[in-house]
Amino acid sequence: MRTTERRGLAAISTPAGRMLIVAADQRNGMKAAMTDAPDGPGSISTAELAAAKADLVRHLGNHAPAILLDPEVALPAVVDDGVLSRGTGLVVGMDASGYETVDGLRYTGFVPEVTARRVRELGGDVAKMLWYLRPDKQDAESRVAREMRELIAACGDEGVLLIVELLTYQIEGETDEAYASAFPGLVAGGAKLAVDCGAKVLKLQYPGSAEGCAAVTAAAGDVPWAVLSAGVDHETFLGQVATAMANGAAGAMAGRSLWKDSLSVSAELREDYLTKRALPRLHELQEVVDGTLRR
Repeated sequence: MRTTERRGLAAISTPAGRMLIVAADQRNGMKAAMTDAPDGPGSISTAELAAAKADLVRHLGNHAPAILLDPEVALPAVVDDGVLSRGTGLVVGMDASGYETVDGLRYTGFVPEVTARRVRELGGDVAKMLWYLRPDKQDAESRVAREMRELIAACGDEGVLLIVELLTYQIEGETDEAYASAFPGLVAGGAKLAVDCGAKVLKLQYPGSAEGCAAVTAAAGDVPWAVLSAGVDHETFLGQVATAMANGAAGAMAGRSLWKDSLSVSAELREDYLTKRALPRLHELQEVVDGTLRR
């Protein structure tokens, strides 16, 4: 890593040196969590979503080492309005919502005009990009690998640390049993391909077991990886993080497991839920990440 990238890594880590990021870059997923909308989650306006994200920063993210936000709704407002604490690192999500499917494979797009330079202009300490990946179908010469190499290089030239997030998925015609059997190897294989493309930090799915985590660590080599929550409940995620950390992971990046039941349309209820539900979960997660939790 370059010096600026090491500073970026420090900005998203606990004092003990473990990565811990509140993921709040979701857009449609966050609207779906606001189930008390009068006309359903689909009626949530961009302004209402922006207000919810600001409250999430205010009452939860500011208590974490770092928060991941999107440049379509949350940014730059939470910085310009002074909502984001000066002591909380900012990770800027570069991926657009959704994906396109080409020949049975998924591809994410970039948020328009959000480059490595733009991440800096938005006040970001670190960038994040999501790629869907099937390493059994895509190699170092594939479109996704080329995109990785290009963005990693562009971020490096700008002095911005890039978190490479990978999601593997079930392809058409693949049985549930076949996918479940292949899943741990797909997570590890994706990690290896990303590292071969130059990735310096990885955000990965939990591969299912201690053995799977050890395989991911071996595939990543010296590159640190953090486990993502993927919408599981908090208690389940705590167990996954503990297993991952015991087998070589370097941290966690949690979204819905922290806040999915705390995003009311009402600002007053949001503050109450985020403070009394989500924040204690964050503190507990940090104890697991740092290895200090005692139960």
